[in-house]
Amino acid sequence: MRVAMLAPIAWRTPPRHYGPWEQVVATLTDGLVQLGIDVTLYATGDSGTRAKLRSVVARGYEEDASYNVKVFEALHIARVFEEADQFDLIHNHFDFLPLMWSRLVTTPVVATVHGFSSAGILPAYRAYDDRVHYVAISDADRHPDLTYTATIHHGIDLDAFAYRPDPDPDGHVLFFGRIHPDKGAGDAIEIARAAERPIVLAGIIQDQEYFESEVRPRLGPGVTYVGPVGGSDRALLLGSAAAVLHPIAFEEPFGLSVIEAMACGTPVIAYRRGSMPELIEDGVNGFLVVGLDEAVAALGKLDELERKACRVVAENRFSSARMVAAYVAVYDRILRRER
Repeated sequence: MRVAMLAPIAWRTPPRHYGPWEQVVATLTDGLVQLGIDVTLYATGDSGTRAKLRSVVARGYEEDASYNVKVFEALHIARVFEEADQFDLIHNHFDFLPLMWSRLVTTPVVATVHGFSSAGILPAYRAYDDRVHYVAISDADRHPDLTYTATIHHGIDLDAFAYRPDPDPDGHVLFFGRIHPDKGAGDAIEIARAAERPIVLAGIIQDQEYFESEVRPRLGPGVTYVGPVGGSDRALLLGSAAAVLHPIAFEEPFGLSVIEAMACGTPVIAYRRGSMPELIEDGVNGFLVVGLDEAVAALGKLDELERKACRVVAENRFSSARMVAAYVAVYDRILRRER
């Protein structure tokens, strides 16, 4: 089987710190190669992969603002489809733009839908519903207008997130995500303060105005912002917390940091929205809550949870091996149908 894997070019694959789509692509690609599948990764030139690498840009546009994004996005996508006859299947992780090329080739196209940025992009997905094989990343993110081949939850390299049986003795909690109204950093600070726990915040600042109004004025004793965190430091940070606070203000399609935290043994307290009920087993690997008061109360019940149970859920449900096997099954089913 020859697979063309089309990654975004906002960040390198895998990312240095932020870049959840790129991280999923990296994990999936390396897992497929490990199974002996011939994969060509289309990504930034500085990407690291076990697959063959092809690129039209040296670095991601979030790290290098010297080139026209739309021009190079088009060149990046075009190269994959111009070379489509070299592959048995194209796997798109680049959102809706590559769908427009799908009828110009005979090679089957799979598209993992990593979430809808707005309802405005749905016409593109509807237009190619009969041509492209869509994969949802959670049942919560399935749109009723679209036909899906499967729902496949993300998986992670469990070896990269070592289990830590005991958090730091200061009992701090962690917010790990984009600093943006959708992710609820401000709510996380309020929850931690009400529970009289120190909090560490980590992640890129995606909305500067929100950071200046809701986060910066509250920084100080007991509230620390450490910026974006990647590599081995990511696991150390996740594993050191008593809990991760995930007070989202939108219907989140997945939440990679949620399963990374539980792999480290750290429970997650999340607002009951989007995919959270699919990831969190209430009272086992965290708590599902509605609003600040319930979140504060949940922090008072952390001693009811076993950190080992969090790790077991991650091992049983969110390993990279499970994700890779699920995608291989989808590929096989599509190729049999095409034949």
